[in-house]
Amino acid sequence: MQVNNYLQKPALTRPEELQTLVENRRIFNLKNCELNIFESYQQALHVPLTFNDLVITSMIRGKKVMHLFDKPSFDYLPGETVIVPSNETMIIDFPEATEQNPTQCIALAVDEAYILDTLHYLDSYYNTGNEQHHWNLTFNQYHFENDHEVTELINKLIRVCSSQDKAKNIYADLHMKELLIRLIQTQHLKQVTLDSLTDNNHNRLNYVLNYIQEHLTEKIAVDVLSRKAYLSRNMFFKWFKEQFGITPLEYINRERLKLAKQLLCKPEHNIYTVSKLCGFSDVNYFVRIFKKMEGTTPKAYQTCIL
Repeated sequence: MQVNNYLQKPALTRPEELQTLVENRRIFNLKNCELNIFESYQQALHVPLTFNDLVITSMIRGKKVMHLFDKPSFDYLPGETVIVPSNETMIIDFPEATEQNPTQCIALAVDEAYILDTLHYLDSYYNTGNEQHHWNLTFNQYHFENDHEVTELINKLIRVCSSQDKAKNIYADLHMKELLIRLIQTQHLKQVTLDSLTDNNHNRLNYVLNYIQEHLTEKIAVDVLSRKAYLSRNMFFKWFKEQFGITPLEYINRERLKLAKQLLCKPEHNIYTVSKLCGFSDVNYFVRIFKKMEGTTPKAYQTCIL
């Protein structure tokens, strides 16, 4: 079941303005990026698409099947984002596209110099003490579920890029930089989480994340985490948010919901039991957090899965 952080749907191209029924393209050029809106109105297989710049794509309507990096193909659905490096050819299938049910996605092509400038900004301002981390945008993780913040940023970029506002380059610059930073932080969080499973004492990041994983079913006090990191409470919040783009509580809740979804797949577990097993002391709070992050209630999720 996909997270329901869907993009707002731009109006479809008027039929008389369509140039093609497969990957019809509208382009909006800005100083540091180019917004492309693609639409397909009929089934097609193995359609190649290549950009000269790094591209951030997000699905809006319908379904595609993506073939990337000589990896297994995957379904590409609304509420998801894929990043692709420059000059990397995407091979795309449109198994369900029709005039009544077209696919629609956006592709933000981003200037390489702008990406390097953003990475330099992260290196300069988002390193703490002796733990110097060289920030980078990698492609070992290229398929993302949109969270609420990413969805809102992409919605803003679509509105700005397609507007007639004279200051749109300024607004687009701000939103694009934040979007890049959030994607980079998401990759960093996933990598550090994986590292913490094999080397939990490598640094304070690994140590803190490993502690959270080992105590997910218990109450986790932020004061305890800050002491584990040898930081004051305020500095710990700032340090964690700079590294990952989310607060410690948001991270803990994300990890608890991953566990909750695994437990909900077992019919012997009711909502109250799952809430307790995932470290939530209040079942109503668990239901609210689950619905906010997953777009549905735990009960509806379990009914759909079983």
